Amino acid sequence: MRSIDTITIKNTVKLLFIQSSYDIGDTMLGMLGKAKENEDNDTARYVLDQIIENDLIARNDQVPMCQDTGIAVVFLEIGNEVCFTGKPIEDAINQGVREAFEEAYLRKSIVDDPLFLRKNTNDNTPAVIHYEFTRGGNVRVTIAAKGFGSENMSQIRMMKPADGVEGVKSFVIECVRKAGPNPCPPIVVGVGIGGSFEKAAILSKKALTREIGERSEDREYRELEIELLNELNSLGIGPAGLKGKTTCLAVHINHFPTHIAGMPVAVNIGCHAYRHATTKI
Repeated sequence: MRSIDTITIKNTVKLLFIQSSYDIGDTMLGMLGKAKENEDNDTARYVLDQIIENDLIARNDQVPMCQDTGIAVVFLEIGNEVCFTGKPIEDAINQGVREAFEEAYLRKSIVDDPLFLRKNTNDNTPAVIHYEFTRGGNVRVTIAAKGFGSENMSQIRMMKPADGVEGVKSFVIECVRKAGPNPCPPIVVGVGIGGSFEKAAILSKKALTREIGERSEDREYRELEIELLNELNSLGIGPAGLKGKTTCLAVHINHFPTHIAGMPVAVNIGCHAYRHATTKI
């Protein structure tokens, strides 16, 4: 067995949230640059230029790239040979979030009692945590700082098996068309297919933690990702919803076995502030 003090998890979570809030990464910057070169619309090119400039300022000055610094989502993959010591793992994760949002001056957006009181917790906790148990002696920590302009545009539908590929495509396109400018395009679209009601939603959220443009390992799903990307960009919504070729930068699809009677499909939209990070301990 390998012992890991949960203070290591705390420090890792803290660092990942700070880094991802300041630095969008070279891959995304490169993709935004290519999108700008591909645009014929002057307004679209201008918007993309402003997004790129904003991201470079955030990186160079170590400031948040967006005022909505998001809800803290953490995926934890724990090897079966790992034994945690110290404080409970959930407490450690929340402490890491708390320190990141306080010390890095990230906006604290989480409210307790979401229906009646809606009182701010003042430290952006609690985090939304998903646990997965795997083999080995390592822990993989993946975080996503998820803004709610895009989160609010996400949907889930319990589809019939007979709806098939065309039904899934129609649903994804409908979600993006209805979202319009609200999720701050250009967007990244995560799609979860299969499992149960809640599993499909988690699949779609985890799809948004992939490196931008990383294709599915499954050939048919990979082809569907490319097809959907082309169709979403043909909608002409464009950067900031001001028209253009660049509505969507990537489509990521995750899938999981499901019941013979159903086909749950979730669409989780992410904005161009594609804040996620992962590391192995």
